[in-house]
Amino acid sequence: MLAAPLALMAQTTYYPGQPDPQAPQPLPSRVLPAQILPKKIVQAPRPLSRIAIGVGISTVGPQLQVATNLSQHFNLRGTGNFFTYSTDFTTNGINATAKMNLASAGASVDIYPFRAGFRISPGAMFYNQNRLTANALVPGGTSFTLNGDTYYSATANSTTGVTPISGAGTLGLHTTKPAFTVTTGWGNVIPASGRHWSFPFELGVAFIGAPALDVNFGGWVCQDQAQTQCYDFATDPNAADARHDLQTQVAKWRSDLDPLKTYPIVSFGVAYNFKIRSVSAR
Repeated sequence: MLAAPLALMAQTTYYPGQPDPQAPQPLPSRVLPAQILPKKIVQAPRPLSRIAIGVGISTVGPQLQVATNLSQHFNLRGTGNFFTYSTDFTTNGINATAKMNLASAGASVDIYPFRAGFRISPGAMFYNQNRLTANALVPGGTSFTLNGDTYYSATANSTTGVTPISGAGTLGLHTTKPAFTVTTGWGNVIPASGRHWSFPFELGVAFIGAPALDVNFGGWVCQDQAQTQCYDFATDPNAADARHDLQTQVAKWRSDLDPLKTYPIVSFGVAYNFKIRSVSAR
């Protein structure tokens, strides 16, 4: 009868320095999988809390951009372009010196439908002074063609007042004001990640209207190389055929330039953005 109590005592008795078999045992530690660890939360900046300034190169000249954020998916952006370039060229036997002046400014809303940098940007070019001017002088005795017909520039004669053929032309790329623009591109100048630098790319068109081309000639035109039949280009009735050929030639040039009514916009640049007020929402 003493066997059961002795066995129970043997199970519950322990000696100093030994672990108590009846003491609560600690639970094993658990390591959370990496995929369920809390992620760092990046707060979207407040509207109008950041500003970006960028520079770039585009088909409308060197570009300056300024943008600010409206929301997580919208930016408001303004652009300005200015460029001047001079060159010499020859067409139809006529040597000309041309000067291109590009000056424009506009604004657009950048729409980012996804978290990535792809965007769609409707806007308007409200200032447009893009144009080309050219001056030409056909040396005396030199031939040139208008509408497929060959003419000759008269040799200067101070006694009779005869002067060689000269001309002036203007090409305006600003028929429609303001001009609607639509572009697409990649790169948010105010990234949601908080980065300061970005490298935006843009591709689209500006609907500037049909180019306006005007060309005027002056001086004396000859119908033969021997210069026995020379007439004042602007006023002489015998030069009516030459004036008609000039008008027809200009019409052909206008037709060739007609695709420019949807002027291509391609640009690439770099921008830096910075905080102008607190980014946390209240």
